[in-house]
Amino acid sequence: MHWRALFAASALWSTATTALPSPADPIPNLNTEIHTRELDSNIKRSSQPNPVSKNTIWIDPTLKDPLWLKYGLNASAEYKYFHEPGRDDILGHYDTRFFTSPVDDASRSETLTHMIRAYLNFFNENELETWIAHGTLLGWWWNGRILPWDWDMDTQVPDTTLAYLADHYNGTVVEYTAPDSREKRQYLLDVNPWSRQRERGQGHNIIDARWIDVDTGLYIDITGLSRLEPDTHPDIWQCKNFHKYRIGDLYPLRKTSFEGVQANVPFGYDLVLMEEYSDKALINTKFHNHTWFPELAEWISDDIIAKLTVKLSESESDERQYE
Repeated sequence: MHWRALFAASALWSTATTALPSPADPIPNLNTEIHTRELDSNIKRSSQPNPVSKNTIWIDPTLKDPLWLKYGLNASAEYKYFHEPGRDDILGHYDTRFFTSPVDDASRSETLTHMIRAYLNFFNENELETWIAHGTLLGWWWNGRILPWDWDMDTQVPDTTLAYLADHYNGTVVEYTAPDSREKRQYLLDVNPWSRQRERGQGHNIIDARWIDVDTGLYIDITGLSRLEPDTHPDIWQCKNFHKYRIGDLYPLRKTSFEGVQANVPFGYDLVLMEEYSDKALINTKFHNHTWFPELAEWISDDIIAKLTVKLSESESDERQYE
């Protein structure tokens, strides 16, 4: 594989697997070709770190601050790196640099599907450790696919992998072509410079990296997990948004498939999901205007069900006219 990073990556500061069959029959293996190259000139939005706001009060950092000494990051002047064009359910799921307008539901679903396939293939091919998390993991639990109402996806990595991404792959653009299409798609792997700060800090940068579709701005959030209390709680890993995990619930990772591509999930995936969403998330068959049909192993929109019900009723009415 040939690749070149878009930006010079600066320095930054694991595990057995257990086989697990997919919860649903995977679609055929994709055999996609993925390679990386410099970002095209037609992608005009900058991916350089966002400048500190003019209104930020700059406080001279202590010489004992390792983030300042090694990376030039002043924790007292932390700025938000990733930005979204809005905060609602729609605009809050795009990266501002690549956003022009919201996509329709069909385009969103197609974009997210190709995006996670490219992400998983890239990490698999480069032997980089990652696993699906949060709502994405919940979608896998139901049928091995993205929940149809999701606007973005979530993955996690250990902080060692996060550091390796920053050192070797930050700014990489991955070019992807699905086997049933000639359309080339591009994804930017952008590692937040504040990922080097493993504690929450001011809370502006709980997302450590993103895998961004440069045509739409839709993205996969990547968060790192660290042992923040190695002396008192060595078995607890956590992200910067207060999600905590017992190492025995994470490892050894289980191999499975997601959207037809090899993926990893936490060893105690059911416990992880119940702790985050409660056991109702694994039981309720109605959610977000969708209904679960076990015969189809699919979530179906209630709008579609209503339309089909009306058509069926009209059809039955027409048949009775000829009795």
